[in-house]
Amino acid sequence: MKHKDLREFLKRLEREGELLRIKEPLSPILEITEVTDRVCKMPNGGKALLFEKVKDYSTPVVTNLLGSERRIKLALGYDRLEDIGWKLYKLLRPEIPHTFLDKLKRLPELKKLNDSLPRIVKDGPVRENVKKEKIDVLEFPILKCWPEDGGRFITFGQTISKDPESGIRNVGLYRIQVLSPTELALHWQIHKDGNHHYWKAKRMGKRLDVAIAIGGDPVLSYVASAPLPPEVDEYLFAGLIREEGVELIKGLTVDLEYPAHAEIVIEGYVDPSEPLVEEGPFGDHTGFYTPVDLYPKMHITAILYRNNPIYLATIVGKPPQEDKYIGWATERIFLPLIKFNLPEVVDYHLPAEGCFHNFCFVSIKKRYPGHAFKVAYALLGLGLMSLTKHIVVFDEDIDVHDFGQVLWAWGNNVDPARDVLVLKGPIDVLDHSTNEVGFGGKLVIDATSKWKAEGYQREWPKVIEMSKEVKDKIDKLWDKLGIS
Repeated sequence: MKHKDLREFLKRLEREGELLRIKEPLSPILEITEVTDRVCKMPNGGKALLFEKVKDYSTPVVTNLLGSERRIKLALGYDRLEDIGWKLYKLLRPEIPHTFLDKLKRLPELKKLNDSLPRIVKDGPVRENVKKEKIDVLEFPILKCWPEDGGRFITFGQTISKDPESGIRNVGLYRIQVLSPTELALHWQIHKDGNHHYWKAKRMGKRLDVAIAIGGDPVLSYVASAPLPPEVDEYLFAGLIREEGVELIKGLTVDLEYPAHAEIVIEGYVDPSEPLVEEGPFGDHTGFYTPVDLYPKMHITAILYRNNPIYLATIVGKPPQEDKYIGWATERIFLPLIKFNLPEVVDYHLPAEGCFHNFCFVSIKKRYPGHAFKVAYALLGLGLMSLTKHIVVFDEDIDVHDFGQVLWAWGNNVDPARDVLVLKGPIDVLDHSTNEVGFGGKLVIDATSKWKAEGYQREWPKVIEMSKEVKDKIDKLWDKLGIS
């Protein structure tokens, strides 16, 4: 089921019993965060929250929108998220037809791709209100999330820019600090596409247009977070998921397009000739404050918004938070692409407790000595997987989502003197443990069963398993045993 906008999705969540309306007046300064944080830590992520009465504001706030497996499946419209990954695989790895018949067979797929392309429309609800003068972004209830945050931060905006050379659009999910009523600081980390656009614009001496869209179809909020290759337009990816192109509208003061059904859009530009500005501190998804650093400043040139807009925000902090389920969706969606590049991979898991980039547990079909290390090296060469700090490789029979099985195999199968490699490479810039920002150590651990060719000279023991005959007999008798 497709959702035209955030409002339609909220109605669906209410019908499904997944939305809680908060009628008590609460402040966007810390109080909404405290309620949201408690709900996010409830079993299965709690419910989506609609704060109807925000102190000093008429605009309601929504948080924890995608904060459960059920809600993110409802938002994306798939019960099995790997199916989205196979669609993305077909986009990135198209097969070359060899015969006329093959070409005919591909016509339906090509039509689906064409139907998924973003569509430019002349008008849309986001233009119901336009401000180009007396702009004040704080007319909206932008949250201050944690006590030592450097200010208020937009946390769930789709930040849109274009590569100054190729013109390819990027839509990213970045935190954005409010500096003044008309100025923002863009947290474009060194590994992100927005950062690449900024430095290209600086080399070319060009102004870089930026738009920040808040709300719309929840699929759009998700794809802004997805680690797509630079050549893949996030709104095309959203169209593939929706099986219908995203309606975009041209900017009024920027040469960009953005969702016509967004709740709020902030238009503006970055002047790369200007000095970078201080941004932060910010209570981040690691559970720690990231310190003040220098980032580009955005000048707001216009704000567009719907009648009676809804402000969408997300909270990050000590896990689990809403991003646990956003990260889980990404893990499942991108599994087919990892399997395409590494067919020996059975499954992988990026636990939210490890902030997604601290740990990767991967199970493989081991075929030769050193295979675990080969897989680990390959994973470190795949896009943002390069930022992973610890990779632990297991045999195919280990469920990498089960911490009990992970620790059992890790503890029993690993000799640190033989099975551990310490490497160096790029690290997420939010990681405070490294001596240098964005660069540090990595640990690769082979937790598979060992072979003689890998230096193990004893006989590897068998795992304890009951015989199939006995298991089958007890299965048949189980109900009679009176064990509940």
